[in-house]
Formats: sequence, C-alpha cells, structure tokens
Amino acid sequence: MNTLMSIVSKGNNFLWSFLLLVLLCGTGIYYTIRLKFIQVRKFREGCRIVFGHFSLKGGKNANGEMSPFQSIATAIAAQVGTGNLAGAATALIGGGPGAIFWMWVSAFFGMATIYAEAVLAQNYKTEVNGEVTGGPVYYIKAAFKGTFGKVLAALFAVFIVLALGFMGNMVQSNSIGAAFSEVFGYFNINVPPVAVGIVLAAFAAFIFLGGTDRLAAVVEKLVPIMAGVYIVGSIVLILMHITAVPAAFAQIFTAAFNPQAVLGAGAGITVREAIRYGVARGLFSNEAGMGSTPHAHARAKAKTPHEQGLCAMISVFIDTFIILNLTVFSILTTGAMSSGKDGTALTQAAFMDSFGAFGLVFVAVCLLFFAFSTILSWHFFGMVNAKYLFGEKAEKVYSLIVVICIVIGSTLKVALVWDLADFFNGLMVIPNILALLALSGLVVRQAKSHEKK
Repeated sequence: MNTLMSIVSKGNNFLWSFLLLVLLCGTGIYYTIRLKFIQVRKFREGCRIVFGHFSLKGGKNANGEMSPFQSIATAIAAQVGTGNLAGAATALIGGGPGAIFWMWVSAFFGMATIYAEAVLAQNYKTEVNGEVTGGPVYYIKAAFKGTFGKVLAALFAVFIVLALGFMGNMVQSNSIGAAFSEVFGYFNINVPPVAVGIVLAAFAAFIFLGGTDRLAAVVEKLVPIMAGVYIVGSIVLILMHITAVPAAFAQIFTAAFNPQAVLGAGAGITVREAIRYGVARGLFSNEAGMGSTPHAHARAKAKTPHEQGLCAMISVFIDTFIILNLTVFSILTTGAMSSGKDGTALTQAAFMDSFGAFGLVFVAVCLLFFAFSTILSWHFFGMVNAKYLFGEKAEKVYSLIVVICIVIGSTLKVALVWDLADFFNGLMVIPNILALLALSGLVVRQAKSHEKK
C-alpha cells in the first residue's frame, strides 16, 4: 500500500505542480479573453435561462434526451458532491486558507472553459442506437482527424471511466462512510463503514437499472432540495460567527501569497502548495475543463449551443462561489482547523461547534445526498465512455464494477482515495483541453453569431 501511495504521489506532483495548472488556468484565461469575459457579461442571462427552466416534474424524454433543467441538474449533481464538503476541507488542510483564493481564481476562469465544453458538446452530439449521446470523445475526434484523434478520444474514454466511474465513486462512498463513522462513533454505535457502502451500492444499483430517465428524474428533485437545505444550514452557522468573517477573508488573501504569515513556517505550506491544492480541489468540485459535465450538456434539448454554454457557466458559480464557499467559511469562522481533523470530519467539527450532535448528523446527511447524486452522474458519464469503447454490451459489466467500487471505497484510507482521484482526474484533463484549444474558433464564432442576432 505504501508503494502504491508513493507512485501515485509522484504522479500527482508531476501533473499538478505545473502541467495541469498551466493547462487549466491558461485555457480558462484564453477563453475568457477571446469571449470577452463572457462569464461577467452574460452572467445575468445565464441565470435567467437556468432558473427559467426550473422544474420538478420529471417525465420521460425521447431518445435519451433531457430537459434543459434535467441536464443542468445532472451537471450540478456531479459538481456538488464530496468536493464541496470534504474537498474544501482537504484543500484547507493541504494548502492552507490561501488555497481557497486560488480555487476562486480557477473557478472564475473555469466558467469560460465550461461554456466552451457545453457549446462543443451540443455541436457534436450524435445518435447511437436510437439514443442521443455526446461528450468529449466526439469533439476530440472532430478536433483531430485520423488515427491521432481516435487514439486521443480512446485515452480520454479510458481515463474518465477510471477517474469518475471507478476511483471517483470510491471517493464519494469513502466520504459518506467517514461521515457516518463520525456519527456512529459519537453515539457509540458499532456500524462498520462497509455496511454503509453496501446500502449505498444497493440504492445506486436500483437507479442504474432505470437508465437515463430514472437518473434525470431523481437528480432534478434531489439537487435543488439538497442544495437548499445545506445553504440554509451553512448561512445560519456563519451568521452565528459573523464577526469572524472579516478575519476569514484576511486569512484567505494573506495565505494565498504568504502562507507562513498565517500558518507559521513550521506548517511547511508554500504558495506552490496553496495553488496546487486550490486548483486540484477546485477542479474536483466544479469539474471545469475536466470533460465530465459535457456528457449531460450534450443530451439537453437546448435552443442553441450558446444557451447551454451559459447554463454550464452558472453551474460552476453555484458549485464553487456559493456552496463550496459556505463550507470554507463555516470552517474558518468557527476555528475548526485547530481540531486536528481532515476531510469530512473537519466540516463536521465546524458544525458541531455550534450545533453539537445535530451538526454532526446534519453534515453526514447532507454529504449522503450530495455524494449520492454525484455517484449517479459520474456513473452516467463513465457509462457513455464505456459504451463508446466496448459497445452496448459493456453497460452491465461497467455498472457492476461501479457498484463494487462503491463498497470498496467506503473502507479505504482518505489520503489514498483522494490521491488516486486526483491522478486520474489529471490524466483526463489533457486530451479534453487539447480539443478545447483546437476548436476554440468554432466556440468563439458561435458566441459572436448569437450576440449579433
């Protein structure tokens, strides 16, 4: 196990210390400039489109398509998960409060990147065996013709199956298991984490069997409810410690450029570490540039690719600038970082500070719904690529492996699970970003064309 952790750690150092920081932030800056800060100019219009399609009615759609709100709910379900509760906490521990500043920066520019992803997903969506589908594998092949494009698309498909379908869902179940272990331990109830994993896997399998229609019907109801409950609870907590908010902001901005001034030299955290953890955890949370959410945007019955792109931008804003920030300020304003805990347990410690045992249970329940909705979406994203690689026959085998990963993930150590997720997330970014850069002309033309109309 130690050998595996060493190998994965070296791989992450190579990917996240320079290469992916440049690719992700550079692409976001590039699109922001070429699209003339579309995330600012069109923010209001994006909100109007997203909330104008709000619905909890569900219902079936022809050819595997989703309503605009269902596609956004599926994307947000993938984005708003463990990364918003446990991921924010691990970023604070690994990179200090300064990591949050770099998370904000990457998310701001990521809004332009994810606009491009959604536009391309709509442009290159197709129909396979009577079902509408799409995603990076299709626009990667459009960007790079011939054998190179096919190989790059296949690599992306393999990476996303491993990153989200298998390793990513292990992270989700691991965090749920850890959260409920804290609850059971507090009340002296002996329930092993694997039991939580088995129950979670059973519910997931039931929804997997229902296909895209059941997934869309579940997430469009689950996402607004779970987000609303957590937002209200977090705001109440922060208001109870409102006088500590200015100091929390000061910690974030100071530590972004001088971690020692906040944490002390003994902490060993540098600006480089703050940037690395901020961008890595930000990516795990909002998924901008990663190539995951385009699978949901491709299935939307959108009026134009441009409108779907604006919806995608708002999903990043909701994920990072609202929900993730609520976790961050809950931890910083309560002083929970001194608790010595990490991951989900750190977030629970923040809520226990003000709400006692209720706070412990509240975070566990919120995380259950957050992470479970992410499991559903990531299973779907991975399945699209498994079918791309191996055809329809791969669906049941792939789903079975995901169910097994959910059970296994609930029993593993936090550090190993997160490191594996970071590693495979990093690998899938590379082919996706290359295609985004190659097709930037098309994205810009569509944005300009829509604005002229």
